[in-house]
Amino acid sequence: MRLQTILLLLLSSCLSLAQAPDPVLADALRLLEEGRTTLEEKPLADAKNYFSRLVQTSGSPVYFYQLARVDSYLVESYAARHENKPAEQALEEAITAVQHSIGLDDKSADAHSLLADLYGRKIGLGGFLAGPRFGPKIVAENKKALELAPGNPRVYASLGRQYFYAPKMFGGDINKAIENFRKATQLDPSSDEDFVWLAIACRKNGNAANAEKALQQAVQLNPRSAFAKATGAVQSK
Repeated sequence: MRLQTILLLLLSSCLSLAQAPDPVLADALRLLEEGRTTLEEKPLADAKNYFSRLVQTSGSPVYFYQLARVDSYLVESYAARHENKPAEQALEEAITAVQHSIGLDDKSADAHSLLADLYGRKIGLGGFLAGPRFGPKIVAENKKALELAPGNPRVYASLGRQYFYAPKMFGGDINKAIENFRKATQLDPSSDEDFVWLAIACRKNGNAANAEKALQQAVQLNPRSAFAKATGAVQSK
């Protein structure tokens, strides 16, 4: 009986440790959130430094995944300023980090979806000739992500971008893009980014009213969002 009590106490202790919040990760995520919102280089560079230190001291796939996220936003930050070389370097580093994350945990739908998005960015930066190389990789990663987590909003957002950017002859479909972006917003109504993507797709499909509605929802969720502001500026032209 005494042995059973000791085992139960040890199990309870282990569960408490597993469920305890990670304050180090929380601090790094706050920096990432600020960089994601503003797309300013300083908070993103700080977040990158933070996660770079974390991956050196821990082999956690979560840290590598978050480092890849930071680099993905650095890509957008540089690209917005037409700094193509730093954008390309950040993209390569993002791909390396998320591939490392997947190597440690192949069951992460988030990581596979992010890799699909990063391959899509390779096409965006590399031009049309990069399509035949990376297009099939995007499809494969999104298929894997959907199989792993059919209820994950990030999976549907990535699928939306796949359908949005692919040429029609290679499966591009604006209606499917809208469907997947809308699904993402339904699964996660707090994601301002997904509402911006829904607005962009609706606008491309000629539905200005729905585009404006989705964009206003994004701004309501995150009034400081640089992504939403840039999209709004384009829509108003």
